[in-house]
Amino acid sequence: MKYVSTRGEAPELAFDDVLLAGLARDGGLYVPSEWPQFSAKDIAAMAGHDYAGIAYRVIRPFVAGTIPDDDLEAMVRETYAGFGHDAVAPLKQIGANHWLLELFHGPTLAFKDLALQLVGRMFDFVLTARGDRVTIVGATSGDTGSAAIEACRDRDNVDIYILFPVGRVSPVQQRQMTTVDSPNVHALAVDGTFDDCQDLVKAMFNDAPFRDAHNLSAVNSINWARVMVQIVYYFAAAVCLGAPGRQVSFAVPTGNFGNVLAGWAAWKCGLPVEKLVVGTNSNDILFRFFETGEMKIEAVNPSLSPSMDIQVSSNFERLLFDMLGGDGAAVRAWVDNFRSTGAVRVDDARLAAAKKMFAAARLDDDGTRRVIGDLYKTTGELVDPHSAIGVDAGRQCRGDPTVPMISLATAHPAKFPDAVEQATGIRPDLPARISDLFDRDERFDEIESDLDAVQDFIRRTAATKS
Repeated sequence: MKYVSTRGEAPELAFDDVLLAGLARDGGLYVPSEWPQFSAKDIAAMAGHDYAGIAYRVIRPFVAGTIPDDDLEAMVRETYAGFGHDAVAPLKQIGANHWLLELFHGPTLAFKDLALQLVGRMFDFVLTARGDRVTIVGATSGDTGSAAIEACRDRDNVDIYILFPVGRVSPVQQRQMTTVDSPNVHALAVDGTFDDCQDLVKAMFNDAPFRDAHNLSAVNSINWARVMVQIVYYFAAAVCLGAPGRQVSFAVPTGNFGNVLAGWAAWKCGLPVEKLVVGTNSNDILFRFFETGEMKIEAVNPSLSPSMDIQVSSNFERLLFDMLGGDGAAVRAWVDNFRSTGAVRVDDARLAAAKKMFAAARLDDDGTRRVIGDLYKTTGELVDPHSAIGVDAGRQCRGDPTVPMISLATAHPAKFPDAVEQATGIRPDLPARISDLFDRDERFDEIESDLDAVQDFIRRTAATKS
């Protein structure tokens, strides 16, 4: 399996090199040069297997030639044995043919765990085989940071730096990043927005001497490995509800576009998906794009769903590469124009083609509270604000009622207890395994939103590259 950059100027790489590279050297994102295809027979054969068994079958062709089958299966088994629910990603019915896919049973209570717990093990495997080490840098709007830190803490071959925007993540999210007492973990509180943090990370990757000096890598969804592993739960849920004998639809609360992109990738690989619904909060750049074909940056407004308070959705570039027929030069021109003017559009034909698979919905904070409250009254289920947006998006964009709609529950309600309590009168408790979170000491560094400042900090604190 080979991977190409969305901007067409970086060399093709095998999976292990893509894993360690994160961002391509031309600034693009890696995608498979050809999508593996799962036939109806292949998908039907997944029925009856546990989550780890399905994960092994889905991931195997993406890593072919770089991770031996026995090692991959062992990593997958070890990863998901540590989750808090035997089904790993259980489905719950919340309405007529409407289902909630719970993706928060990992160690940090968010969907990022399903990918990053395995990606961390993949880093260990590849780095040990090479006798090398990496410096991981990442930006987070909340959940990615804690999941990445948990996946990489105490690993011998990794230093990890996570940038998060001060005051724009929940107290639980912050403490999950800042209470990890591991010498290889560095949480950096940036005076800015998530988009500022993400721009700093991209700038470090685009600084070739700095990148090479510290062997930079990434674990957020600019790294193909994370999107790849997220494809698994789309297959698992679909098979549980009758695929390949029937189509399914998914509604996904969306910020950086990586989660819903994994659903699109599952469809590209042969999963019978009728519709992917993009759910946004008041930071609705993606909703506006799918409505009009124009992507236009506006101010980032803090919301009850902070992980979605984003205006520049990095993973959209992977979809754009497909929309533009795999033309890397066209992608670069589009992205450069977007960065310089703050607004670009696609033509009507390309928008119409995208809308055959994608729909979009948006929900403000008042609506989010209403959905949380209504869902609790009608089903007894508590959901966090991000998951509420996924539920509402699924309701708004139902197509054929005989096609199951699966809304993704991306975080445990206890990660956002204030919002849940406002909506229901009930304050959800943290699971017992992290019930002492607010008794732990915090450990983080405050830093200005300045590339020189961040790079200087890394120079002073990172271990020497082997």
